[in-house]
This record gives sequence, C-alpha cells and structure tokens, in this order.
Amino acid sequence: MSIPNHILEQLNSQADLISIIGRHTTLKRAGSEYKGCCPFHGEKSPSFYVNPQKNIYHCFGCSVGGNAISFLRDYENLTFIEAVNELSKQTGIEVPKEEQQNVSYQRAPIKPKVKPKAKPETKPKTAIEPATLAAATHPQSTNNQPVTDDQSSINVPAADTQPPAYNDNYPPLEAYDSVPYAMDDYHTSYQGDANYQDDSSYPPAWLTGDADTTALYDDNSVSDKDGNLYELLEQIQQFYQHNLTIHPHAKHYFLSRGITEDIFETFGLGYAPFGWQHLEHQFPQDIEGLKALGLVRKSESGRDYDLLRDRVIFPIRDNQGRTIGFGGRALDDEVKPKYINSSDSPVFHKQHVLYGYYESRQQRADNWLVVEGYMDVIALYQAGIYGAVASMGTAINESQISRLLTLNPTLTLSFDGDSAGQKAAWRTLEVALPVLGDDKELRFLTLPNNHDPDTFIKSQGADAMREQIATAMPLSQYIFAYLSERYDLTLAEGKAKLMSQVRALTTALPKGSSFRYLLNNDIYQKLGGKRSQNKDAKDALLDFDGDMTISQQLQLCFLFQPRALSDDPIEAIWQQAGINDLQLPAHIKQKASADILRPLAWEDLQDNALLDIVSTIKRCLNYLPKDANAAAHFILSNVKPSTQETLSRDWGGFYKALTTRNILSLDGLVEELVSQLIERHMKKKIQDLVKNPDNIKLAIVRKQSQLLNDWLRAQQAEQSAQMATVKS
Repeated sequence: MSIPNHILEQLNSQADLISIIGRHTTLKRAGSEYKGCCPFHGEKSPSFYVNPQKNIYHCFGCSVGGNAISFLRDYENLTFIEAVNELSKQTGIEVPKEEQQNVSYQRAPIKPKVKPKAKPETKPKTAIEPATLAAATHPQSTNNQPVTDDQSSINVPAADTQPPAYNDNYPPLEAYDSVPYAMDDYHTSYQGDANYQDDSSYPPAWLTGDADTTALYDDNSVSDKDGNLYELLEQIQQFYQHNLTIHPHAKHYFLSRGITEDIFETFGLGYAPFGWQHLEHQFPQDIEGLKALGLVRKSESGRDYDLLRDRVIFPIRDNQGRTIGFGGRALDDEVKPKYINSSDSPVFHKQHVLYGYYESRQQRADNWLVVEGYMDVIALYQAGIYGAVASMGTAINESQISRLLTLNPTLTLSFDGDSAGQKAAWRTLEVALPVLGDDKELRFLTLPNNHDPDTFIKSQGADAMREQIATAMPLSQYIFAYLSERYDLTLAEGKAKLMSQVRALTTALPKGSSFRYLLNNDIYQKLGGKRSQNKDAKDALLDFDGDMTISQQLQLCFLFQPRALSDDPIEAIWQQAGINDLQLPAHIKQKASADILRPLAWEDLQDNALLDIVSTIKRCLNYLPKDANAAAHFILSNVKPSTQETLSRDWGGFYKALTTRNILSLDGLVEELVSQLIERHMKKKIQDLVKNPDNIKLAIVRKQSQLLNDWLRAQQAEQSAQMATVKS
C-alpha cells in the first residue's frame, strides 16, 4: 500500500502525542515540554522528553526518538499500516485508498498564441515594476519560507534569534534538531507519488515581470513535470497578496478595520479580484489542480468559474506553515454569504485546521483562546495577545480541544453573547467534556456590550482585553449560569430539570474524574436556596470594600438588581414580621397617633442618598435596559450629582466582583441589608423615646422591634436548617 507523504505529515502533526505516550508513562509539564521516565528503558531520573511544538519525543538516556507513527510501531508493536490506521481514527484524517489520490496533478499544455503587434512605447496594463516584482517574488516574511519534509524541523520567526529560556536545564529545541531520528525508513518503503517534487519552471507572468509572456507561450514553456498542490497554493497565495497592493479599495478594507501593513505580510492577506475566471487566466496550465482544490468550479451550464471573487483573502495554513486553503470575506456586508472557505481537498481538511494556530506557535504562544472569526484572531495577534485560533466555519472538535489543552491545561472560549454565540459555546462545552481531565480547565469569556475581541480591543485596548481573559468564567459557573436562564429555579420542578441535565453532562467526563462529583455537588449547593447565593454575594461585597456602610452596600445592590424594588423590601419585611397586624391593648390603641401605627417608609430612615436611589429606580423601573451594567448607568444619569459621584466611584469594582463570582441574585443580601437598616432605625427610635419620654409611642415601638427580632431569628434558624439538609 502506498501512502502519500503529505498524509503521513498530517497524521504526525495532528496526533495527540502526549496522550499516546501518556498511556505508558507519566508525563509532567516542564516549561514548554513534557518529561517523564523513558518507557523504552528502565530509569529512575526522567530523561525522556516530548516536545509538543514539533510533536516528537526523545530520550537523552537511550537516544530513542521519533514521532507518533514511530512510537506506535516501536513501543506498541504495531505495523506501519496499523499505526497509520490508528492515527487516522484518532485524528479523523482519511487515508486514501487509491494511490493516485495525492498532491500531484497533471499539468495541461498551453496552446501557442500569436504575439499581437504592439507599439514600442505601449506597455501591457498588467506590467509590474521590477521593484514590486522583486518584493512579490521574494517576500521577507518567514511565513512564506518553504517548509522542508523533515518532520523534526520547525520554523522560528526571524526576530526570535535566541533560544527559549528553560528551567532546570531542560534541553533546548536545538538539541532535538541535532539528534538523528530514524524516521526515513517508512518514507522510502511507503513512498507516495514518485513525481512529488519541486516544479519551479512555470512561475506566473505576474511573478516574472515579462509582460510578453502574459499573452504568448511558446512550445518550450510547457513543463513535462506534474504539478504539486502545495506549490500551486503558494503561487495562488502570492497572486492574491499581490492583488491587495494594486486594488486600493481592498487594502482600504483592512486598514479601516485597524490592521497594519506588517500584519498583511504576517498573515499573507490578499484580495481575489473581480472576474469569473481570473485564476484560470493566471494559471492556465493548472486547471486540474485548481479544480482539485475547489477554487475553480463548474456551473450548471457547464462553464468553469472561480469560487472567490471580489473578496479579501485569508490564507489558511497548516501546522508547518504551508498554505492549504483560503477564506474569503465579502467587502460589502450585504453580500451573502459574508464568508466563504475553499472546500476540502487532498491537502485541506477543515475539521482538523485552526486558523491562526501556526502564527501563534511561531510566537511561542502559551495561553490559548478560541474565538469565532478570522478578524478576531488577527486583532488579538496585532495587540500582542498570541494564542487566538478560530475553526473553519464549523464547531471546534474534540481532537482540536485536546491538542490545545496539551499545550496549556487551561483553555478559554470566547463566543458572542447573542443566542447563536452562546449555543456555539454550549456545543463546544459538550464536545470538550470527554477530554477534560482533572488537570484541565475550560473557561468561558463573553465580552460586555455585545463586543467581540476585535471591537473590544479597538474600544478598550489590549490591557483591558488581557484582564477580561484573565477573569473569564470557570466551567462550573458557566454551566449554572447557562442552565439557570432556561429553568424556573423558583419551582422544585425547574431545579430538578437543571440537576438532571448537569448529571447527564458529567457522565461525559473521563472515567474516574473527581470533577464529576465536585461539579454535581457544587450545583446542588447552589440550588439549596438563597443561603448559598447570599453567602457568595456577601463574600464578594466584603472582598470588594469592607469599609462601606450598610446604606452604601444597599445602594450598590439596588444598582446591580433594580428589580429588587419592584416589591418594596421594607413593606415586605413589615408584613412578613407581622408588624402591620400589630395587636395592641385597647387603651394604647385608642391613644396611639396614626403616624406611629403606619408602616415604615424609606423617608423615615433619614438617608438622602439611599432615598435618592430608591425613588429614582422606582420612577425609571419600566424604562431600564435589560443589561445590568447599562441599567446601572441609566439610573446614575438620573440621580443627584452628589449621589452619582459617590456611586460611580464604586460601581465598576462592585459589578466586576459580582460577575466574576457568577452571582445571579442579590435577593437574600438585599433582604438582610434592609433588615439591618430597619433594626438600627428601631433601636435609635427607642433611644430617642427614652430620652424624651412618650410611654404610648415607646410601648408601640418596642412591640414592633420585638416582632422584627423574632422574625429575624426565625429566618436565621430556617437558613441553618436548609444548610444542614443540604450537607446531609
């Protein structure tokens, strides 16, 4: 059986080598690598290293080394074909059954044309200045350097001239390059196509600068070699990239999005011009290759046409930096679809490629972030936040998540806050659970005010984006927040449905997972009533500022949850404590004034700032935005300047403290703070009546205070009983 070299390269580069070797020896992170005791020979001190950057292993004790295929073959005693098939199952990369399904294609001869007569001083419109041609033919970016077939090699950015720093004398990357791995045996025994070789005999006319060749081919220009898809893709990428420099409207699109010209080069950004057959005209000998790549298609009428037209181009690269496909975005937002990706081909498999992965690895990224769009990846990279990747229009899959978690045990997912974005985040969560061991962690980032990373960086800056990533929501909090919006947790039925879904989710976690028990228990505790949420809210409040008065705390709580005033808390407590039905002796009731018997009001607390907040919220309650932060700013814009100045200073930190802890309700905390204010008010009133005796009023206030204290003790006893039940 003959297996093309490019398939072997894809299998080895996409394999989860850490997991494969981890079945046989314990590997621990050591800097950017993993180390452990060598499975091939007995040793007490670890000298076996796995480099996830190159996806290779090496033992500095017995000198064994190789890649995924060699490990399965040499350690697990699989045959070469068995090892290939095993990796095919793990990665999803299909091994072709027919030998001719590879990266080679038959180039077509070009019919000679008669050179048209032209005036000597007239230059063809497609002629390009020599300086431009030199720049296009020899790009300076390391991303455009050819990648060798040596699987142990890795491209390093030109700017990174020093080896990375390693702790504990970990071997530098150069140590791997100097080791002669025995990886050529299966290349010679299982060669793909014998014609898999370089072909530099037919650069397009726009590269050579010979204007005459765009209109004339002679018989000697026809190559007798087959074409290579990788080389053709590189030529097309340069063609698109060159077109960006000569089409100002396309270049303006990127500049208007804040992308700088050095990023054009780093990501190879380009432009597919107008015209239904510009690729066929530019690469007339490579029609078969263009069709194999899906860049040229056939219409219902039988006419060939280019897939990408009048679109800015995002080259898609594999782990080795080779161009394997293209994404095209319409310049006009009204054009549908907005994004088009080139179709799967012998070298491009969408479900195994992450946009931006290669560029981030070149920057030795350590923290990884999954985003939704190409522009998000580029904006983060330009801001110096490396490690952002995006899937190819389809949901990220289990093997991709596993690979990213191998590079860093914490992975952050950033999706839009709309319904579609949150559904995508939930699907990703479900996909990730089977590979989420106890040492791995998923975090979820939903940016405020419907921002995506691209717009957030432009609005708030790179440092604010880093802070958002650092405080992303843990998986346990995200699950509860997501499900609590879909079930009515005031009903026992809603709590039961939520708990049932949580149990179903946790069954997907790896066998023996401690997180399964802890997550179930954590959600169960959250469903135990107001007590748990109330404690979390109080902890967050104390962590934020322990010196605030009760009134200031309550004002911030009302800003965060203005609906708490839809049913007046003072009236509610007055009724629950039974104070409104106060039973008094007849002689006292007859002598009591109407004022002393009326329910307590906010005005009685004699707190101007609190009264300002309460009255403003009640007045604006029906007009407030749904977003908590937006509603708070709406309220602040309508209160008195003195109140606004005080609360504005504290609001940002308070809001962050609560959202970071995923606190959904402040009902319990509001009730507790209002109770404390009422209790203090009653004590002060009693003290005033003792100083200025009024026996009738004093008897009534003492009775009211006694009912309030009885109710507060009953509330505390009920909460203690609930916690005891939950713990048992």
